[in-house]
Order: sequence, then C-alpha cells, then structure tokens
Amino acid sequence: MDIPTRGVFRIVGEEQAFKGARIDVSRLSVIAPDGSEIEREVVRHPGAVAIVPVTAAGNVLLVRQFRAAIGRELLEIPAGTRDVEGEPPNETALRELAEEVGVRARRIEELGRFWNSPGFCDEETVVYLATQLEDCEPARTGAEEQNIEVVEVPIDSVDELLTKDGIVDVQSLVGILLARTKLAN
Repeated sequence: MDIPTRGVFRIVGEEQAFKGARIDVSRLSVIAPDGSEIEREVVRHPGAVAIVPVTAAGNVLLVRQFRAAIGRELLEIPAGTRDVEGEPPNETALRELAEEVGVRARRIEELGRFWNSPGFCDEETVVYLATQLEDCEPARTGAEEQNIEVVEVPIDSVDELLTKDGIVDVQSLVGILLARTKLAN
C-alpha cells in the first residue's frame, strides 16, 4: 500500500542542551514544508534491548523492579540500555539476561524493533526471544537491580497480568505479543 507523503521536514540545526550519564537532550531547528522554522526538544538515547526468556516448561521469566521515573515497581520482561560502546544488541541482550535474571540463553532470536516514544525520544528497542535457558549467577549492580525479584509466569496466563497492577510497560507488552506469535508458528 502506498501512503502519500505530505512534504518534507528538514533538520537544519542541533544544539545539545543537557548531557547526562544515560541520556542527552538536544534542541533541534527544523524547517517545515511551508518554510517556517520550528524548534523541538529531543531526548537522545543509546538504545535498549528487551528479552522474553521462555523456559522449557513454557514459562516467561519476568522481573519486578523499582522504576524511579514513575515512583513504583513494575513487572517487566528483562531489559537494558545499550551502554557498552560497540557491543552488538544481541550480546547486550545476553549480558542483561544473565546479569538481571541469572540465566544464560543458548538460543536467542530477534523478534523486532520499535521506537519507544518517537514524539520526543530517539530510543530504539530491539526485542529478543531467549530459549534453552541455563542458570548462572546474576551480576546485579545498582540499588534497583540488587532488589530485582524474578517472577515465573506461564506464557498462556500472561493475559491475566495485562492490567494496571500487572504488566503495563510498552516493551513488555510488545515483547510478549511478538514472542507468543513466534512460538505459536
């Protein structure tokens, strides 16, 4: 299906407004199709990975951890920032899975990629399905990771968790949907 375009926006300038440990914020100057100039603030993010680890018994390993941005714990699929320069995303996924959950995957498969919130942020998440899991010692760092609780849920029962008190973050919702679709084929 061809979707007609409506004109071209051009980014003509970018100025860094904030440099942080995990993110940067830039001000972009953009020329709109009508020739007007607009300014947009953009969060620059190195990207992330998210992993749906599925056991031989058909259970998903989730993590419950505190998220400061919303001031509460969330039940999520394991995930992490691509914060090691030059590390391929599949290796980041394997590392994060071992660090947070304490399992290694002998098989990992990319399920898809998505932009988390492209209205203001350039963070792209790569989602993986991890299977053939083996236990290992977790290597949790930081207060949030050190207080992670691993929760094992049958993949067929995950719909019951899709509520305000269950699984509510986008990468977990997308990851579980993609994993269930893949496993059903």
